[in-house]
Amino acid sequence: MQKASPSFTLVCVPIASPLLVGIYRDGKLIEESSYHEKTSEILLVALEYYLERYPIDRVIYTRGPGSYMAIKIAFVMLKTLEIVRGIPCFGCLGFAFNDQQPIKAINDLYFVKEKETIITKKIPILPKIDFKLPPTLDLIVIDSEATPLYILPAV
Repeated sequence: MQKASPSFTLVCVPIASPLLVGIYRDGKLIEESSYHEKTSEILLVALEYYLERYPIDRVIYTRGPGSYMAIKIAFVMLKTLEIVRGIPCFGCLGFAFNDQQPIKAINDLYFVKEKETIITKKIPILPKIDFKLPPTLDLIVIDSEATPLYILPAV
């Protein structure tokens, strides 16, 4: 009996700096990179790197909340990859990558997840919260929607 081919998932976290990109084989993280350049400058380079090395079956990216420009750029690039190469693109929330901590919105406003609702809250001083790729995909809730999630804070 033949073994099933491994599944490779590319995960992209463009909502904050550094941009995180990783590859999961059968749901387990096997390689990751972080980039301090702007998403518009480096995401295509990162995608080319991983596409040359792995037979990627699907892509998951953080569709929000976070940097609107980075989310837009990532969505356009990843959706193009879906159309051109047939690699399905899925979305998830950024809170899965920072232990459910607040995510920077603008000035001292942060996106906060309260139960199933995302709101903005004023937080004057917040320690730096790092994003990280989890060791397995079991820890990520994949949304049925891949389009960007835009939550505009009240200014």
